[in-house]
Amino acid sequence: MRELVAETHLRVSDFVAPLFVREGINEPQPIVSLPGVVQHTLDSLVAEVVQLRDLGVRAVILFGVPEHKDEVGSGAYDPKGIVQVALRRLRETIGDDVVLMADLCVDEYTSHGHCGIVGAHGDVDNDATLEIYCQAAIAQANAGAHVVAPSGMMDGQVGAIRNALDDAGHSEVAIMAYSAKYASALYGPFRDAVDVQIAGGGHRKGYQQDWRNARESMREVFEDIEQGADIVMVKPALAYLDVIGQVRASVDHPVAAYHVSGEYAMIKAAAERGWIDHDAVALEHLTAIKRAGADIILTYFTRWFAEQAAQQGRHG
Repeated sequence: MRELVAETHLRVSDFVAPLFVREGINEPQPIVSLPGVVQHTLDSLVAEVVQLRDLGVRAVILFGVPEHKDEVGSGAYDPKGIVQVALRRLRETIGDDVVLMADLCVDEYTSHGHCGIVGAHGDVDNDATLEIYCQAAIAQANAGAHVVAPSGMMDGQVGAIRNALDDAGHSEVAIMAYSAKYASALYGPFRDAVDVQIAGGGHRKGYQQDWRNARESMREVFEDIEQGADIVMVKPALAYLDVIGQVRASVDHPVAAYHVSGEYAMIKAAAERGWIDHDAVALEHLTAIKRAGADIILTYFTRWFAEQAAQQGRHG
């Protein structure tokens, strides 16, 4: 009876699997702070995506870990950059069976760890960064991305990327904008995963959202939609369920939420100590995100959920 009248149901097709692919390694590298998650080789990445497809997962998002970094993050837009190489391999293997999303930022590729070009005074130069983002968007689209996902929170990034993609003949490539991305303390394990350290013990509060504000993020969402975003995202998810709810009530666009590395790692750590029931808490968290209004959930639990669903015979 409870199942019959439940208001919120999760489906495998609700989820996007974040995957890391690293240049210059011969076997997958475990990420200690993200139990069960690895930095993939190209071969293991392709195998993972094939297995996810067979489990009913319909989308993945790629993050690259380059062998070399520089001041401008050139690996983000180099046709031979690790994500571009991975996209081509995946399109050759699985075609359009899985939606291939590519995180569009440069922090994984810059020597200073910021999401853009750093100027003479140590601040990120917004307009110079947009030029790099446009090059990266075109490189990702050329390599086979179905969706590019600008995550740097630069002003005007969606409009600049949309124009660049259209001018390059990629009007069919969608944009999933990290519209309300907060300067959160929950990203630590992710930065381990992509080997990012912000120079000088710095932070990204100059361009990511103040975690105390919701109205400000609604302005960001509306601006991204006006500039051409196809999907808008709130990140993190659990600490910002109110923002997800406000976005869902205010727009007709698909709403994504990123259940981030720290939210995942806390469940893993507490379950390892026997303090919580891993499966029950994971399911409760993911259901809360969807109940708040997310249509799409990016989470490191994607494979776990898909395997659970397969065992119970429900793909959705």
